[in-house]
Amino acid sequence: MNDLYEVLRLYVNIFQPSAKLVSKKRVGSKVVKHYDKLETPYQRLLESSCVDEATKEALRQAYETLNPADLKRRIDRLKRKLEQCHKKKNEAKKAADREPSFV
Repeated sequence: MNDLYEVLRLYVNIFQPSAKLVSKKRVGSKVVKHYDKLETPYQRLLESSCVDEATKEALRQAYETLNPADLKRRIDRLKRKLEQCHKKKNEAKKAADREPSFV
């Protein structure tokens, strides 16, 4: 599970854009929301003035080594592996439930 989260973290934070809520305003019974432009968390960090230049450079170097298609394949492979483990566990549980117990 940790392996899946590690790869998923990279894929989502570096390659999946998200919209940040800028403001909400109530107009009568409706709430009107305004969003910032779509950017990835990686892009937001690079634009931030709170992050030092050495950290930004390390992030850029890490970005250069990543391939989104490869990350997606790894995510899919790890998800299949997790599903297989879950399926085996359920099958073993069902088999144990079918066995008669003599108490």
